[in-house]
Amino acid sequence: MTARIGALLARLMFARYLLASICALGSDFATFLMLDHGGAAPMMAALGGYLVGLIVHWIISVRFVFDLEGGPTHVQRIGFIVSAAIGMGITMALVGVLSALGIAPALAKLLSVPVSFLSVYAIRKYGIFARA
Repeated sequence: MTARIGALLARLMFARYLLASICALGSDFATFLMLDHGGAAPMMAALGGYLVGLIVHWIISVRFVFDLEGGPTHVQRIGFIVSAAIGMGITMALVGVLSALGIAPALAKLLSVPVSFLSVYAIRKYGIFARA
């Protein structure tokens, strides 16, 4: 019975994380498109969008995704930023490479999303917020 409850809670956490990520991605992609249409280089537009999405994701994650009694710790804040830097690096690298290969920047950004999302989720769930 305990294993079933644990499995259910894990699925609910993933669902909440996915919803938080969708909200963050919306703000990320809107910022990316705005910067891209404004003439920013694809990698810089990806960076700007990712930073805005990061802020949105942090706010939602610490309030609704991970159960943080007493709020996030300093170590969790730093870990969140480090994991975001890894995700940002993945995103920027993929957008840069795919754009250089002739893929439209917006499509390159979309293709980078699942790779970055799954990498960062694993780091946060099994590392930073493992006890939450």
